[in-house]
Amino acid sequence: MTARSWWKLPLALLLTALMLFPVYWMVNVSFTSRDSIRKGQLIPLDFTLDHYAVVLHDQLPYLGTSLLVGLGTVLLTLAVAAPSAFALARLALPGRTLLNFLLIVAQMVPAVVMSLGFYSIYSKAGLLNTIPGLILADSTIAVPFAVMLLSAFMAGLPGELMQAAQLDGASTWRTFRSIVLPMSRNSLITAALFAFLWAWSDFLFASTLNREGGALRPITMGIYNYIGAQNQEWGPMMATAVVASLPAAVLLIVAQRYVAAGVTAGAVKD
Repeated sequence: MTARSWWKLPLALLLTALMLFPVYWMVNVSFTSRDSIRKGQLIPLDFTLDHYAVVLHDQLPYLGTSLLVGLGTVLLTLAVAAPSAFALARLALPGRTLLNFLLIVAQMVPAVVMSLGFYSIYSKAGLLNTIPGLILADSTIAVPFAVMLLSAFMAGLPGELMQAAQLDGASTWRTFRSIVLPMSRNSLITAALFAFLWAWSDFLFASTLNREGGALRPITMGIYNYIGAQNQEWGPMMATAVVASLPAAVLLIVAQRYVAAGVTAGAVKD
């Protein structure tokens, strides 16, 4: 560290602390007894685990729903995005430039506009307040991103490998399944992770398409059990937020190296 840049580390630590303070306060309140929350203690002097006991009793069905929706969104996203990306990257499809442009446009459509359209369609199709309906809605956000990410990687794969497979008699589908997919592992994990996180944190689609789902509501809606017209249960609310954040945090930590490799894959080509 040079004499001119000594201030960068303290500034970085200060900015990091400011960004992480809301997370710390969420955890702090979740461990503070109900009578002491309004005191605004910086550390939970009146420590309690009662809020987490309430959450584990009340919110497990909602956590299960979020898990089902997240995994379903991952499966549907990869099932659609992987072959689509391969076709865009490696096959001579007409109108590929237009399709890539439409993928970008699809990500620019506001989710609130999409939710209104889904509500009209779902009300006629009988998909309101259902898990498949949420999976389908969340996949519309994840698929365009996954196709663009995977196609960028697949376009950089050595063409000699696929040519060798074709000379050995492998069909296009066999080449995709046996060569392209194994080599695209990092990008597939990255696309799956982002799809899961989008579905796990979704509130707009859940509040619009699954408002009366009862126990089938995701955790982002289950937290509303502690918000009333005249009173808010801050302790259980923050404990629910902590519990809901843990799967996403664990996934990001475990898959960090795959995400770093998957996001940068395809950025540099020979």
